[in-house]
Amino acid sequence: MNRYRLTVVISQAQGKHPARRALEEAIVAGLLGDSRFEVSIIPHVYDLDAEHPARLFLESVRGDMVVLAWLYPRATFWVLDRDGVRGHWGETCLKPAGEHQSADTSATAPNYDGSPEGGNGSPKRASELRSPPPERFIYCLDLRDAETAEPFLAELERIYAEVSARAAQRQPLVELGLRLRQDSDTAATMNGPTAVSFHPEQLSRPPQRRWYPVIDYSRCTNCRECLNFCLFGVYSVTEDGLIYVQHQDECRKGCPACSRVCPEHAIIFPEYKSPAIAGASFGGGIEALKIDLSKLFGGADALQIAAAERDRELLAAGRQAVGMTVGIPKRQTQKPPAPKDELDQLLDQLDAANL
Repeated sequence: MNRYRLTVVISQAQGKHPARRALEEAIVAGLLGDSRFEVSIIPHVYDLDAEHPARLFLESVRGDMVVLAWLYPRATFWVLDRDGVRGHWGETCLKPAGEHQSADTSATAPNYDGSPEGGNGSPKRASELRSPPPERFIYCLDLRDAETAEPFLAELERIYAEVSARAAQRQPLVELGLRLRQDSDTAATMNGPTAVSFHPEQLSRPPQRRWYPVIDYSRCTNCRECLNFCLFGVYSVTEDGLIYVQHQDECRKGCPACSRVCPEHAIIFPEYKSPAIAGASFGGGIEALKIDLSKLFGGADALQIAAAERDRELLAAGRQAVGMTVGIPKRQTQKPPAPKDELDQLLDQLDAANL
């Protein structure tokens, strides 16, 4: 009888917060000895550079993967995508209590799998310019969603059962993302290359803290307003014309200005204080995002704040402030009307609520 192993990655919190470390350790302890899971502990996934062993390990995983991090799941998913760790969005059932109790129960998760959301007059998504993701699923869990290990362990059980159900339907093992525990050459061929092996001390090497934007390509329309607005060389375009974050570490620490300018709210700063900019889900209703949207996205207020934030960083770098004269979009008067999606409707609700 074939035995399978599902890759589970614990992305540790920055610093050494005792309660957070205790939760991480409790989850690992709950999985020890369970042959269904292959558990790895890495530093904060947002901080990994291209040469860090943990980043190389993540890039080498070929099958389904569950990543538990101290970030919103949407942020974790697109951080991984930015690092070349791509796959289809794995839907999870573990949610913060506020989302379960929200009055807005009709909203569904955004389309994170790389397929376009556009249609019926909506803008085309940048995902149409990208190659399809590998046929595997990436599940992202937010370690802030519960204070004890039990809810996370229960969700990992559920995810494993879901993956096992796909196996029962005779889908290809590579698509399932399950790692067959056999030593035969046939098994290795069916599952593709296994993950690169690193010593735990290599994986846990402390990285430098980082600050950079992440693009949610399921929302991005490739309008390039971020490219026109940013004056620090962070953004560029590929040969195919796709916007991307080229020079991550040129971004100015703590500045989220380009996220405010983005008309589709597709730019995420995972460590920012406002949930919507940090990658919060848009499916949880008004109570899920207690923010003042008039000062966050769209409209004159947000653009003025973005320009002021950019000027602050320009002056800090010894450069000249430019105010509203460079890269400020005029989409409010030129953008053709289009049907509103669930995010737009939620933003309208939040604006009307005057939170």
